Amino acid sequence: MGATITIENAVKRYGKDTIIDGLSLDVKPGEFFTLLGPSGCGKTTLLRMIIGFNSIEGGVFKIDDKVINDIPTNKRNIGMVFQNYAVFPHMSVYENVAFGLKNRKVPKKEIEERVDKILKIVKIDHLKDRMPAKLSGGQQQRVALARAIVIEPAVLLMDEPLSNLDAKLRVEMRNAIKKIQQQIGITTVYVTHDQEEALAVSDRIAVMNGGVIQQIDTPARVYQRPANRFVANFIGLSNFLPANISTDGGKTKLRFQCGEGYEVEMGNLKPGLADSEEVLVAVRPEEFEMRAKNEEGIPAKITSSVFLGTATHYFLELNNGEEVEAIQNSDIWEIIPAGTDVKLGVKAKKINVFTKDGSTPLVVREELL
Repeated sequence: MGATITIENAVKRYGKDTIIDGLSLDVKPGEFFTLLGPSGCGKTTLLRMIIGFNSIEGGVFKIDDKVINDIPTNKRNIGMVFQNYAVFPHMSVYENVAFGLKNRKVPKKEIEERVDKILKIVKIDHLKDRMPAKLSGGQQQRVALARAIVIEPAVLLMDEPLSNLDAKLRVEMRNAIKKIQQQIGITTVYVTHDQEEALAVSDRIAVMNGGVIQQIDTPARVYQRPANRFVANFIGLSNFLPANISTDGGKTKLRFQCGEGYEVEMGNLKPGLADSEEVLVAVRPEEFEMRAKNEEGIPAKITSSVFLGTATHYFLELNNGEEVEAIQNSDIWEIIPAGTDVKLGVKAKKINVFTKDGSTPLVVREELL
């Protein structure tokens, strides 16, 4: 079982600039926890504070209830995998992986046993005598992962470990990393700006922006029930449409401002919303339903489309000039041509509704999604 990580009111400053101000989070034992956000949001800064590469200007960092703020980096029992692999070019695969154990004065026989075991786990045991120059990027990343894990750290930190790999290899390696992490059960904090990568590997995700955590949740909840407009737009893609609350007849409905009277009944909004109150609706492309122009919906005109195999991605213009995107399952030979007038319905149970400024969700959070 892995260790717990507790961060309480963390503060990081560079000169007069405060990068992180009062951030708190908990990582559970054996959890794959991802820090996700755009470049410059503070995620790598926080990771480097955990390992000890960055100073801590405020707050408390704990591993298994032990405060590590003033413990030197090499005494924190943390493994680290970097973006650029940091594999020693003059050492073989075996020597790279054994390096940390030798520094810890582990007996030679135990080193051999532990290195052989971890090389098999990361599936590069057949490469143990090879030099890094003769390894692919994915193989070098497996070496770096094995070297970090073989010392049996309490925590594993990974900073954008797949960003230097091509798209296909990135998918292959993210699946491998997740499988290895589950097999070993080590608590892992993973930094990435790639939303799809975070959704694929994480047990929980902390979405960050401007040094502030916007939401901590499971991948499904972060995607399906984002906490605010930023999360809805950063994780995947959302179309944002203004609407008004209608409570006519005792039922709560959304009336879309660009919908020429189109409205949908909502059974999952928080109580107490005022009639005619302005709200912001987030509709993911797959949450639109393409309809004929004589049906109910938001009027739109198709401007272009992209065939993606299982689905077709449509780009449309609303009657107010706004552009939206919709994804529909592909039917044999039936791609709706550009210039076609259509109506867009929305899937009421899936869409998200926020206050007008996008800061607060108005959908009641379901127990299960």
